[in-house]
Amino acid sequence: MFRHILVPTDGSPLSLRAVKMALKVARAHRARVTAFHVIAPFVPVAYMEGVIPYPELYSPTEYKRAAEAGARRLLERVARRAATTRVRCNTAFAMSDAPWRAIIRAARGKRCDLIVMSSHGRTGLGAVVLGSVTTKVLTHSKIPVLVCR
Repeated sequence: MFRHILVPTDGSPLSLRAVKMALKVARAHRARVTAFHVIAPFVPVAYMEGVIPYPELYSPTEYKRAAEAGARRLLERVARRAATTRVRCNTAFAMSDAPWRAIIRAARGKRCDLIVMSSHGRTGLGAVVLGSVTTKVLTHSKIPVLVCR
């Protein structure tokens, strides 16, 4: 039924449960998986007088390099886990200030037919203040979404 599953991950224990579920579903359907990570864009710290001068380590270029290296390490862990379960796995990452849009764009672009992701299950003020990437993906995606808690 499913051929290609996108599993967004941020490396948290909760998102790794979604990875585990995606691999189970993929194995059962002989599907392949794409592990996907969204990197937050560089935002300089500002104060009343202007922007704080950054040392080279915190330049946009250094931030991008470090964030991409971190994404590759995170996604490599997922790929190794997939290999142990004999599931074909590709990895991808993107930089975006709207992770839900990046997830949907990646799923469409890679022609995925299922998105498997986790949710903290926040309600009330917590959901309003923190927002929910999962809720936004569920609301805007035309691709089926399996939510793990």
